[in-house]
Amino acid sequence: MADAPDDLSEMADAAVLLARDWAATAAGVAPDASAARLAGVLADPRGLPFTLGFVDGVLRPDDARIAAANLREVARITPAFLPAYQRGAIRLGAVASRVAPGIVVPAAKSVFRRMVQHLIIDSAPGSLGRTITRLRRHGDALNINLLGEAVLGEREAARRLAGIKSLLARDDVDYVSIKISAIAPALSMWAFDETVDLVESRLAPIYEMAAASTAAGRPKFINLDMEEYRDLDLTIAVFTRLLDRPGMTQLEAGIVLQAYLPDALGAMQRLSEWATARVDAGGARIKVRLVKGANLPMEVVESRVHGWPLATAPSKLATDANYKRVLDWAMTPERTRSIRLGVAGHNLFDIAFARTLSERRGVTGDVEFEMLLGMATGQVAAVRAAVGHVLLYTPVVARDEFDAAVSYLVRRLQEGASPENFLSASTRITSDPSLWTREETRFRASVDALRETRGELPGPNRTQDRTAPAAAPRGVDEPFAGEPDTDPALPANRAWGRAALVRATTSTAGIESDADAPTDSAGVDALVERVRAAGTVWGTRPAAERAALLETAASALAAGRDRLIEVSASETGKTIAEADPEISEAIDFARYYARQALGLESVDGARFEPVALTLVVGPWNFPVAIPFGGVAAALAAGSAVILKAAPQARRTAAVVCELLWAAGVPRDLVALADVPEDETGKALITHESIDRVILTGSFETAELFRSWNPRLPLMAETSGKNAVIVTPAADLDIAVAETVRSAFGHAGQKCSAASLVVLVGSLEKSDRFTAQLIDAVTSLRVGPADSPLTQMGPLVEEPGEKLLGALTRLEPGEKWLVEPRRVNDSLWTPGVKTGVRRGSAFHRTEYFGPVLGVMTAPTLADAISIVNETDFGLTSGLFTQDPAELAQWLQSVEAGNLYVNRATTGAIVERQPFGGWKRSSVGAGTKAGGPSYLAALGDWRDAPTVRTEEPGISPAIDAVLAATAPHLTETEQAWLRDAAASDESSWRTEFGIARDRQQLGLERNLLRYLPVPVELRASRDASTAQLLRALIAAQRAGSVVTVSVPDGGIAAALGAVASPRVEADTAWLERMRAETPARVRIVGGAARAALADDLATAVAGAPDVSIHAGESVRAGRVELLAYLREQAVTVVAHRFGEADSWSESVV
Repeated sequence: MADAPDDLSEMADAAVLLARDWAATAAGVAPDASAARLAGVLADPRGLPFTLGFVDGVLRPDDARIAAANLREVARITPAFLPAYQRGAIRLGAVASRVAPGIVVPAAKSVFRRMVQHLIIDSAPGSLGRTITRLRRHGDALNINLLGEAVLGEREAARRLAGIKSLLARDDVDYVSIKISAIAPALSMWAFDETVDLVESRLAPIYEMAAASTAAGRPKFINLDMEEYRDLDLTIAVFTRLLDRPGMTQLEAGIVLQAYLPDALGAMQRLSEWATARVDAGGARIKVRLVKGANLPMEVVESRVHGWPLATAPSKLATDANYKRVLDWAMTPERTRSIRLGVAGHNLFDIAFARTLSERRGVTGDVEFEMLLGMATGQVAAVRAAVGHVLLYTPVVARDEFDAAVSYLVRRLQEGASPENFLSASTRITSDPSLWTREETRFRASVDALRETRGELPGPNRTQDRTAPAAAPRGVDEPFAGEPDTDPALPANRAWGRAALVRATTSTAGIESDADAPTDSAGVDALVERVRAAGTVWGTRPAAERAALLETAASALAAGRDRLIEVSASETGKTIAEADPEISEAIDFARYYARQALGLESVDGARFEPVALTLVVGPWNFPVAIPFGGVAAALAAGSAVILKAAPQARRTAAVVCELLWAAGVPRDLVALADVPEDETGKALITHESIDRVILTGSFETAELFRSWNPRLPLMAETSGKNAVIVTPAADLDIAVAETVRSAFGHAGQKCSAASLVVLVGSLEKSDRFTAQLIDAVTSLRVGPADSPLTQMGPLVEEPGEKLLGALTRLEPGEKWLVEPRRVNDSLWTPGVKTGVRRGSAFHRTEYFGPVLGVMTAPTLADAISIVNETDFGLTSGLFTQDPAELAQWLQSVEAGNLYVNRATTGAIVERQPFGGWKRSSVGAGTKAGGPSYLAALGDWRDAPTVRTEEPGISPAIDAVLAATAPHLTETEQAWLRDAAASDESSWRTEFGIARDRQQLGLERNLLRYLPVPVELRASRDASTAQLLRALIAAQRAGSVVTVSVPDGGIAAALGAVASPRVEADTAWLERMRAETPARVRIVGGAARAALADDLATAVAGAPDVSIHAGESVRAGRVELLAYLREQAVTVVAHRFGEADSWSESVV
């Protein structure tokens, strides 16, 4: 800053006086009719909901029927400000839209376009020329920004680039703005250097065009816009590289900085140093356009979803102060010699401050004032009169792509209505003294904040550094908090990640391991005996000790994150963008289960008994998180673990175990078994001393394991044939982007991946959806995992016969929309086939690879039926903005993890506990990373309750207890009443509510429990009380039960409360063999275990049958699990970053 600092208080006083003069002048300017109408609407309490509803609900959808339905909704909240004839026209149109949507909706869209024509300009050549002439009549300059469809692929990027070139080639256009994201889709900060090269090469012809025109005496100016925080370094690098190219020396060009980033002043200083060297070498100066920042809502979304600190300033006051801080530093003659300043905004106080500062510093000729087209036109006129001319930010869009301007319109409308924004006061600031006082107070507070920190250089909020030592283990008394993914926006992290990928090319990590490698059954026996002995001791240790060890394990994985990325890329083809979040998930498993372990000791009404030994059979597609998640769960539950890695991921498993052992986890407590896939492997999996087997793999693998031992205590997450449904009410840009992410992440080798997309109704003929899907899929960068540019890496091995068929053959009716291509043995480009028929092999078969099928359905009900017709129910997705469609889908779809308006992949511990229905799950059915997963990793014994409050018992259950009292002892009656009260308590606090434990706000993540039909069987030594315990639990859960008893005594005791079948064990087992029910609860004494074994043998170990044969306990938190299944529901709860409560009335 200057040697003699200006008196900020005196400048603030002068700025307030100048702002008052401008406001008075503005009040005397006749407003633009459209602007006045829109301002009036937004001032109405119903104005913003009406306008946003119209923009997003009527303007956006391609389907006239959907738009008409939304028109009828927004007509109910028509603002009173609108003239009577317009209100009447809206209501009449809403009525007429029921019978003539094809007429009413286009007319309504046309009217609305005229209503906002002062904000967004038609880009048609003739119309644009006339508009430019009109807008320049007061001497203003125009900064043209071309809007268009979402850039999901290279085709649209090329089209946008061509459009910008066409604009710049016009004689009447001399200033354009370009967003990097508009000309280069799917930017990766991991590939920072390559991305800079790519963007520079694409923009170079436009800059060369501007340089040639400028040299010929027709100056052309290009402004490089900035959007997200991650773009800061990228935009500066591209900008400086472009202007350092030969022939660009005399081209003046501009870049945007956002003052809501604390990094803004540091960025300005970097640009100033570079620009000064450029000018000193004889080059032209540059221009920096300073804005406060328009992407705050999406920055909040990114922060909350990834667990990163919010990149922006903590408050509007801090942003306003930082805005002035940058101006204060930059507005000196020595600095404006190399940087011209663009002061952008509509806050009259800030503009007046900048004008006053420029006058005091003698740099008025180096400062240009920039405002938004169509906003606060009277104030624009007042500023223009004072400074000479204004640069108007002028968005343009093709008439047939007007819906692409929705996000821009939403942002402008919200700015105009938000009380935090000066624009909300702009039309009434002279007539309402309270508004003037509000804005002046805010302005002076920001000046005071600047004074207190003047001369300081604020640092960034996001400072994560993976090269720094890992944090110490957390205390287990701290609440669970997810591990943030690596932030690739930060230079140190990018260098760290690139180093890991470089090592991956020649990595030998995990090749030399200390795994146990038995070669025969005797070796297996020795391994099992040794580890089981350790588990027996471990199970006696208090939960706090077990939790502390898991915290140590979490820190070890965090410290070894780069080694795990290296080996995952080298061995299994994981890109860094896929591998890094997986390691965060593994760390989350350790910390989450550590806290769940403490909960096992405090279940009221039951006592947990750990088992001694658990075998974890891990998959290759998530070689870190899923195997370690099983290990962590077992350790938390008090069990020792043998980890059997997938053959394709042995090295990765070895590195995981090496990290754990080095951190102090005993080798006998967690053993790594490298066993061949032969009789030795079979001997390990079926060993009678193993108490639990955790498998993640295909349903066929689960069937194989059970064929070896029908009584195998198996907990498995298995296959998925997952689909997303897209309705005409969806935001198609989001639907396409998230469908592609769902289908082709990790080359489709995820059990959660979407391999079907079902288009509903009019979308069957949607050229837009089809074109965007082709563009997005064909633009995916396919390559080796060790390249940071790669978006879709290789298959883990050459495709087998089933997958190869899906990649190379078409069934009747199918056509390739995008035909996959073999690049080398395991690397394929992605494929999309249309015309997939209901009931076909592709409809019903899991292929586990990069191929997506497109199906169609006339209605949402038909689409849901198509989804439910597969044998699996792991994940399912819906794209819609219609609450009624959401309700219908939630009521009917059969899957364990549901996702609305986002990808079906990427479940996060606690946020989206993971596990499926039907043949996607084997065993207890509780979800990994959820509050009940550990419950199945041990045995429960009945224990007294110590409740301090009585929750009461429902009248229906009270009636059951009263009706059966004559058949029970007083002790049994008391036990059952205690159990019923425990059920009620658990229902109110856990099972009967859909709970969002992380409360992100902008994404709703609900875990809910739904009743499941149960076959209830009493063993020959069961008591009436034990059977009644099961019945009252089922009734509280809402489960439909079929009751079977071995003799008439218990049947008579049940009396009017149930009508059980009376059948001998042999008859019941024969019926079970024929019916194979999904869930069976066996109650009784010692005989129930033998009956459970007989049932497993009778159904030949069918993984479809889940047998619950634990001791009857009074704890509802335990007993109710047998009658419920979990479902995780994730709903995106924002539109363009702004909170959207559309789903809250449904779930």
